[in-house]
Amino acid sequence: MDAQTRVAEFVEANDLQAPAAYRLLDTVSELGEVAKEVCTSTDYGSDPSAVDAPEDELGDALFALLALCEELDVDAEEALETALGKYENRIDESGDAGSGQ
Repeated sequence: MDAQTRVAEFVEANDLQAPAAYRLLDTVSELGEVAKEVCTSTDYGSDPSAVDAPEDELGDALFALLALCEELDVDAEEALETALGKYENRIDESGDAGSGQ
């Protein structure tokens, strides 16, 4: 069973359904918690080698993102494959994965 299915089954079993807008807010909030941990662990960038993003916070963010994908009826694996293909094309074309914007 893939991760998205596991999250969907957990949400269903625990009556945690929510509209997509709430799922998006939860995802942003969880990523904010990861950002806070990274910022404080690196003394706001002055010691990048000290970066620490606790597994539980990353897990919360991943759960929220997978729940959002499920609510929007987006296959997370397919979305990831699309993104990887986009980055590979950029690297092939320009030597850089960034969008250049």
